[in-house]
Amino acid sequence: MQKMDAIAAPPSFYQFGRRKRIHLVRHAQGMHNVESDKSRDPLTSFQFFDARLSPLGWQQVVDQRKIVRESGLLDKIEVVIVSPMSRTLETAVGIFGGEDQPDGLHVASWEESNVESRPPMVAYELCRERMGKYECDKRGSISQYRSRFPAVDFSLIEDEDEVLWDPNERETHESVNARAIKFLKWLWERKEKEIAVVSHGVFLQQAMIELIQNKNGYTLPLNNSYDPCSRFKNCEIRSVITFHESTMGLGPDSMICKQQCCGRIENEVRESIKDKVPVEEVEVVT
Repeated sequence: MQKMDAIAAPPSFYQFGRRKRIHLVRHAQGMHNVESDKSRDPLTSFQFFDARLSPLGWQQVVDQRKIVRESGLLDKIEVVIVSPMSRTLETAVGIFGGEDQPDGLHVASWEESNVESRPPMVAYELCRERMGKYECDKRGSISQYRSRFPAVDFSLIEDEDEVLWDPNERETHESVNARAIKFLKWLWERKEKEIAVVSHGVFLQQAMIELIQNKNGYTLPLNNSYDPCSRFKNCEIRSVITFHESTMGLGPDSMICKQQCCGRIENEVRESIKDKVPVEEVEVVT
């Protein structure tokens, strides 16, 4: 399990204006992930509708929950944004919400906890996985989710039942990319400075690339133990600091300082992107 061994940003970095620290979290292993290791064909079966976490997935949640608490990260996060799917909701509540259980393996009991979530959790449709065709990416009704996850705020979701999922056609990568851009803009406009996002493999990979290729500012990865453009592992957390130069109002001297802080990492990441297969050519099972 990943350790929260974040790289300390240079002191001068914190002199800059508006910035956010974003923690991108892929859901823990789902039952559909277990099956997709063998073949993707069964994923069109109703058996995998809105797939839930596997036993290994729950253990991943337990392990990551411990790391998040011991590292102090839980106390820093101001809000958790979560995709409204069973596997992401289970992961979010399991890692960031509820009360600790005497036996960590009973994490399923956290779902129905009425304890006020700390930090608050907000469900949002824009950060769902690539939709269509696969039953695992079709969501259930919001009323069912509210009953299972009372600590999560579902008020931003307009439709009670699924309206975005197409049984005959997969969402295009261009559409996923557009959603990622719109979501990151929405995230940037929120008041919170420290945000966790619990989502899915394809969506998070696209969001990470958009963050690294940010044309309006800079993004500083906080952990050098992973390739920023590689696939997210189940229950993996990747943390970045991002800020927009358009909001800083800095002069030439400050711009030089900013580049000294972030330029090396940014250049290395941009070069690594060139060597990667374009995300639209890769099908990553959610």
